[in-house]
Amino acid sequence: MPEALSVSTQAQKRHDLIAAIEAERDSKVITYFLGDRQGAAAQIAEDAVRPMYDHLQVVPSSAKNIDLFLYSVGGFTDIPWRIVTMIREFTNRFTVLVPYKAMSAATMIALGADEIVMGRKGELGPIDPQLNIRRGGEGGTAVHEQIAVEDIMAYVRFLREKAGLTDQSALTGPLSALAGKLDPWTLGQINRAHSHIRTVARKLLTARKENAFDEQKIQVIVDTLAEKTYQHGHAIGRQEAQEIGLKVIQPPDNMEGILWDLYQAYEGVCRLREPIEFRAFIPSGQDEHSERIVMGCMESTALAHHFAAELRGRNKRQPPPQLNLTLNLQLPPTVDPQQLSAEAQQAMQALMQQFQQQARGVLQQELRRQMPVTGFEGGIQGGAWRRIDDWPASKIAVETVPATAPRG
Repeated sequence: MPEALSVSTQAQKRHDLIAAIEAERDSKVITYFLGDRQGAAAQIAEDAVRPMYDHLQVVPSSAKNIDLFLYSVGGFTDIPWRIVTMIREFTNRFTVLVPYKAMSAATMIALGADEIVMGRKGELGPIDPQLNIRRGGEGGTAVHEQIAVEDIMAYVRFLREKAGLTDQSALTGPLSALAGKLDPWTLGQINRAHSHIRTVARKLLTARKENAFDEQKIQVIVDTLAEKTYQHGHAIGRQEAQEIGLKVIQPPDNMEGILWDLYQAYEGVCRLREPIEFRAFIPSGQDEHSERIVMGCMESTALAHHFAAELRGRNKRQPPPQLNLTLNLQLPPTVDPQQLSAEAQQAMQALMQQFQQQARGVLQQELRRQMPVTGFEGGIQGGAWRRIDDWPASKIAVETVPATAPRG
């Protein structure tokens, strides 16, 4: 395997690719890349709004177009409207560049653009929201579940349209069964999310400055993305996106290559092709390991921010037996303890007790190390967006990409 590029060389390469897109498209480019690495995925969230504002503030007033290079599998559905309206405060023309995945909440950001430039591998997705609910507690173990809002709405439509239960009395039983599974507050949240996603999608589609959609086309797009694409993970390619009615264009061949090169550069920084498996993550002979990782990047020619976090993992081992350790420590034969002062005897006793405790700890640790591994545990801690100094020639250690990647 060829040796990995240095961190500063990687940064310079991404900077040059961003500049190349700007030169080709006469635009200013901001990248918003959120990795979906298995075990360390990032999502669209409120914490990205503030650093993106920093990037927008340095966009020259003479810029004719702002391009958002976007990669994400989704996130919070209340953030796209905030991002789109913020970008539009700085430009009259806004384009989203999609080399690969822009799913769910990322698709919503794309809906607010004047046009969507999609590469051959470009993918949009449905915008049906997923609701996180908490069950149990108060004496029992709390269980967190994710419910697809459209699954609930589809159940009701099934009763009416497929099962033919149109009479109110006939619907009472099936709807009571639904209410028995979900409390009234959750059902209220589902209804609100169902309405909210359609309202926001409509507002995003009407935010575009050029070639405004007519009402019929808006309705088709919203219905298709929010309801009629029946699998949340369905990938909508550029041809299907055009058929839906979205303003999607294909980049020329040279731009296609630049966009994909930039995607691959970020793929390397976030190590998307290296799923995290703690069995391989923890070095042989160690019980614990941690390292800094990059989970997201936001970059322009002027600034760079990375979402970095601490990845920690440890082996779970069978508990070792408790030791009742007593060491028979003796003074040299030439030393008579009776001849020592009371203070010296107390100091000697304290020293022996301290030694026994340390010896017990060392033995306990060694016994634990020899116990069989019963599992692995770990997680992400301290994730936050941080500005990178000396961009593009950054020396930030978290970008280090090993020449040989660990595999499970």
